[in-house]
Amino acid sequence: MAHEVAIAALQTLLGARLNTGESDRALHGRSEALLQDMAPDAVAYPESTDEVAAIVRVCAAHGVPVIGWGTGTSLEGHALAPRGGVTVDFSRMNKVLRIGAEDMMAVVQPGVTREGLNNELRATGLFFPVDPGANASLGGMASTRASGTTAVRYGTMRANVLALEAVLADATVIRTGSAAPKSSTGYDLTGLFVGAEGTLGLITELTLRLQGQPEAISAATCAFPDMGAAVAAVTATIQSGIPMARIEFLDAGFAAIFNDQAGLDLPLQPHLMVEFHGSDAGVQAQAEAFGEIVADAGGAGFRWATRPQERNALWKLRHNAYYTARALYPDTDPLTTDVCVPISRLAEAVEESAADIADSGIPGPILGHVGDGNFHALLMPRKGDAEELRRAKALAGAMAERALRLGGTVSGEHGIGMGKLGYMETEHGAGWEVMGRIKRALDPAGIMNPGKLVRGN
Repeated sequence: MAHEVAIAALQTLLGARLNTGESDRALHGRSEALLQDMAPDAVAYPESTDEVAAIVRVCAAHGVPVIGWGTGTSLEGHALAPRGGVTVDFSRMNKVLRIGAEDMMAVVQPGVTREGLNNELRATGLFFPVDPGANASLGGMASTRASGTTAVRYGTMRANVLALEAVLADATVIRTGSAAPKSSTGYDLTGLFVGAEGTLGLITELTLRLQGQPEAISAATCAFPDMGAAVAAVTATIQSGIPMARIEFLDAGFAAIFNDQAGLDLPLQPHLMVEFHGSDAGVQAQAEAFGEIVADAGGAGFRWATRPQERNALWKLRHNAYYTARALYPDTDPLTTDVCVPISRLAEAVEESAADIADSGIPGPILGHVGDGNFHALLMPRKGDAEELRRAKALAGAMAERALRLGGTVSGEHGIGMGKLGYMETEHGAGWEVMGRIKRALDPAGIMNPGKLVRGN
């Protein structure tokens, strides 16, 4: 009954921008995760911070859950509605509000996508560097503390959000941080909201750090005789201080997928995909130093891509790997998982994970942002095969437990959502309860994205 009263009030507030139709609700109840669909009772499409606050005020008055929605690309069920409620879709809050070229920053609404922002920045000589692959919304990227292929050089969302505006569970609007490069005033509330997965409030504005477009960019692929050699080359590169912009790993399984997708003839061996940013001389020096490391590790077959169209095609392959693999294995229900470990334990983690996957009999190619210890497995049990699904989940669990044993984390970028909630106490110990206290202090009724990230939410 409370949900019906709240929805009636929101209908008056938003008119046609509150949708209770079955198709729209179903769309906002799906995810890329291997989780059941969980639809909200309604979908709201606000156009301003004031409207977001008004939506939250109505929902708070009736104890109705509020779930933020960007583009729906999250991989751990972050935006599902396990208790119904209202999904707040930010697609209409998609304006770049200000570009401060001299300060190398931009102010955006949460529905702006990373590609949309970079299109706006083309004439400025600047770009926003965080690249998770999918054309995700910047609000969603901040909420999940996203990273991606360029994190080894430019950092994750945590390092690139200078300030934000958020609507709390009681409809209070707060601003955190500033456009200044640094601050030592009080608690880091910006950092608290970046990665909170919408459990503390809804982000309605972001101030983002920008970078200068490099003078020269060069990318390449190279093959290795085995995973250990490839990961050894990554470790040596990082320890040598070579400023890689991207350094990605893909196993023989993904090499085969790339060949099928793009008509390439990559050897069916582990590969590294690398990119260098800087001056012409700097890029050349970085490439030469990296080439020496690759040769020492037994790598071969460098394929350089210096023209923009070649580089774009190369990274499009990488970014579309998940969707391509799904298309090539149409009779499977893919389960994708990621972990992150210290660089010194990366080879051990990748090789043990690969051995487990090989023993399982389930296709499970591996790739990842290995420059910062983060890698992914795409496990593909057959549709309707309960035993293969059980084995796939066991493989994902073993990867998470291995990452913790090696001093790492159960997720380097996918986040927790609903999918990895069961590992939080093991990873954080008493710290997980502290997160719960913060949650209860800011959202005592538990209406903000319930069922995610913290205990009893």
